[in-house]
Amino acid sequence: MQFDSFSEFLNMGGYAFYVWLAYGVTFASLAILVIQSMGQKRKVLTEIAKKIQREERLKANRSNKL
Repeated sequence: MQFDSFSEFLNMGGYAFYVWLAYGVTFASLAILVIQSMGQKRKVLTEIAKKIQREERLKANRSNKL
């Protein structure tokens, strides 16, 4: 579909509300997914670092007991 002006493009042939709402929901969902994934990644990496520290402390304690 070809538009003669920018305002016709924004109006989308009378379906602007539905078209732009669909774009908005899609991009908002993708943004939420990216932000949530970054938070989960940070949380997992923190948990892994804590686990490594615990294991190193256990090894040190075992070595001191021998």
